[in-house]
Amino acid sequence: MAKSSVNTPTAPAPLESLSPRGRATRDALLDAAQRVFERVGFLEARVELIAQEAAVSYGTFYRYFLSKEDVFRELSTRLFTDMHAREPSVSQATPVDRLIAANRAYYEAYRRNARMMAIVEQVATFNDEFRELRHHHRAQWIDRTSAAIARWQQDGHARRDLDPTMAARTMAAMVDHSLYLWLVQGEDADEVALLDTLDEMCLGALGLVGHDEADPTRA
Repeated sequence: MAKSSVNTPTAPAPLESLSPRGRATRDALLDAAQRVFERVGFLEARVELIAQEAAVSYGTFYRYFLSKEDVFRELSTRLFTDMHAREPSVSQATPVDRLIAANRAYYEAYRRNARMMAIVEQVATFNDEFRELRHHHRAQWIDRTSAAIARWQQDGHARRDLDPTMAARTMAAMVDHSLYLWLVQGEDADEVALLDTLDEMCLGALGLVGHDEADPTRA
């Protein structure tokens, strides 16, 4: 039987096997791909455009990535890693300090990534793989927030009548949607007032407002 003449794509070399020059080329392709996605959107982006943006040949792209979906997957993971990085440490922080620090770190990350976030949110509406990726990273954020709320409840700082997971999910939805409308959809908002209000809404929901003014142990 004659062998098929159809060439199958060769899998890209593992990252750890790349030379410094190879890593630099791969990073340049990632940066170029992000610019292309942000400029024309996911559906209109093509490998040719990404290669042109990175000033490399079409074939060079496939030495490092299988497809535009492959590079988009890595960009999405990189974005979520930045978005959900742990908040900066706050010396001798109270729960109020920690929550505000976490919120502000997330606000700043969202601002840095707003254009790419718009594309990711769009793709998640019609692509099951990227919807699951979005849910996975969101779940990690919610799990971490839920664990913090549970600790604050045990220590008598936060309301004990709240389900920590539901509280974390609700707060995340409020913050995410508010920032999406502002930073992606361009809804007019006073930055200081919006961020302060989001902080106060989260603190109030947990019974952390005013530190000692509220009774956080009510059942």
